[in-house]
Amino acid sequence: MKARMLLLALAAAPSLAFAQTHTQYPGAAPAAANPPLRVCADPNNLPFSNQAGQGFENRLAQMLGQALGKQVEFVWHAQDKEFLRDTLNADQCDVVMGLPTDDHAYGVLTTDPYYRSAYVLVYRAAAPYQVKSLNDPRLRTLQIGVHATGDDWVDLPGGATLAHRGIVKNVHVYPLGVDYSHANPSADLINAVAKGDVDVAIAWGPLAGYFASREPVKLKLVPLTHTHTILPFEFSISMAVRHGNGALRDKVNAFLATHRAAVRRLLTKYGVPQLKMAASGAPRLQTGLVRSGASD
Repeated sequence: MKARMLLLALAAAPSLAFAQTHTQYPGAAPAAANPPLRVCADPNNLPFSNQAGQGFENRLAQMLGQALGKQVEFVWHAQDKEFLRDTLNADQCDVVMGLPTDDHAYGVLTTDPYYRSAYVLVYRAAAPYQVKSLNDPRLRTLQIGVHATGDDWVDLPGGATLAHRGIVKNVHVYPLGVDYSHANPSADLINAVAKGDVDVAIAWGPLAGYFASREPVKLKLVPLTHTHTILPFEFSISMAVRHGNGALRDKVNAFLATHRAAVRRLLTKYGVPQLKMAASGAPRLQTGLVRSGASD
């Protein structure tokens, strides 16, 4: 999520602001008086977005632009703690994808949700254990990998819940989206499961589903639904516009209402675990958790 989504009293990730570069992709060509739809996105954050336009948020933005009769212009910025301040709220773009529906901490307007997902357990399908929940006593001895957004590894639901239960010594921490020296740094945790460096991982469902399908060994994903912990494990995800731009928010909502089947197919193609939509009002968590693995 990005996770955006899910969860956390977010310990700030290092500032990784990129130059404000713009990329245009083919779409409905705007008339001279028709400004583009500017979408702020991370240039290295699959399965959500990247500069090559390969993420599902890239594709969803193109669908939205076509429906609105606008060409899409991406404005690239790393998903650091100041992402919304430096992009949407600085009028660098019109829309941000993939925010928790109930996250209004930065004065943004979120749209109706377009999917709901959860954190998942990830382990090798051929493993001699079948972990079904965080209550499994084997989690006290298995090697567990979790994402973290900063130096404090208990800032996301997985790490926070394990620490709360006294499971600490067998936990391995993988930075979430802070290493831009290679592509898709968020995939390192899923790679570790496939290679056997850890026995099981706790990861945001969209991220885990996408990268697990690309590993050379079969991995099993167990959604942590109805999990009662100190932080939520399920989130509804929306787009967001600037506060005061209700007209655009309403247009996006109309697009979502008429394209739900197409959006669902897109997410399925990317391996996103999709849960039944829940009513608004779930506990609000900060953006970084869901978006990046976060990245409601």
